[in-house]
Amino acid sequence: MSASTESRHEPARRIQYAFTDEQEQFRAAVRRFLTDKSPTTEVRRLMATAEGYDPAVWRQLSDELALPGVHVPEEYGGAGFGMVELCIVTEELGRALLCAPYFSTAVLAANAIQNAGTQEQKSSLLPDLASGKRLAALAITELNGNWDPLATELAATPDGNGYRLNGTKSYVVDGHIANLLVVAARAPANNESLAMFTLDADAPGVERRLLDSMDPTRKIARIDFRGAHADLLGKIDDGTKAIARTMDQAVIALANEMMGGAQVMLDSAVAYSKLRVQFGRPIGSFQAIKHKLADMLLDVELGKSAASYAAQAAAAEDREWPAMASLAKASATETYLRTALECIQIHGGIGFTWDNDTHLWFKRAKSSEAFLGDANYHRELLMQRWGV
Repeated sequence: MSASTESRHEPARRIQYAFTDEQEQFRAAVRRFLTDKSPTTEVRRLMATAEGYDPAVWRQLSDELALPGVHVPEEYGGAGFGMVELCIVTEELGRALLCAPYFSTAVLAANAIQNAGTQEQKSSLLPDLASGKRLAALAITELNGNWDPLATELAATPDGNGYRLNGTKSYVVDGHIANLLVVAARAPANNESLAMFTLDADAPGVERRLLDSMDPTRKIARIDFRGAHADLLGKIDDGTKAIARTMDQAVIALANEMMGGAQVMLDSAVAYSKLRVQFGRPIGSFQAIKHKLADMLLDVELGKSAASYAAQAAAAEDREWPAMASLAKASATETYLRTALECIQIHGGIGFTWDNDTHLWFKRAKSSEAFLGDANYHRELLMQRWGV
């Protein structure tokens, strides 16, 4: 998975550097839907609930736009598109802060099954995820909060025609409402290798608990496994690569989601600087505010470029796309948080109040900073992949 120094000098595969007209039309359709279904009043209502989403809106999102299966092959009930279209969706979700189990089901679990599952397992599991009929969650991280899959300690031991899981997973996105769990665990044949397992979320031996978090728009849960019976996903000795690929795909999708949110913060700052009058003139006319807004624009454009390029590279199966995933996440992490902070500062005192909506995106920026690994983690990973 790591790119060697020599491979970086090989001819690169062709990567598309711009969105097609069809992709832009797709984006416009998704944005129209989310503008209607996810105003901030609805975000505030849903984030206060334990479930954290509206089943009726999830059904519309699935039936009318087929978004959960946008990147799932047609043979498994999906739309048959790819990473670019998936990231268009996540970017728009980041703009709207839609409260829904999309990232957990479509980005994490569906990709994990595609990457690790056998043909029979894909045919069995993916259609319900692609149609939105079934919710799923991917359990990777444990109590230490380390997003490196190699830090996994949860054990899977053979038991008849399946395995028994013992251990704890934490920070599982939408783990409290999922119907299907995909779990990373230590393979019994070789303690150094990993494998993925699937089981019903309500199976005996599974205990789930919703966790408190500073970002209530993205729910997380703790899941304890006490001898829970699970089925192996794919092969017992082939899980490590599948998990790594799944995490890299998720990182790219998250980077694009974050840049959607950063764009909202930039737009909000610009709009408020034109509206707020101080000393008889809009604050946007002051040089200090102009400089701040210009820096924000530069940050957002650079971050969006990195995130979009990573999606295009992954779609083209470019040899360096895992490294681009880490680059995009490191960039998006710092850009989103910095842009949100600057937006709040430009709003002044009102920016810190509950009634102002900027805190919703700021909290998402903070939770996304740690989600799937922070900037320092991904810079280190980037250097490893580049052989530095």
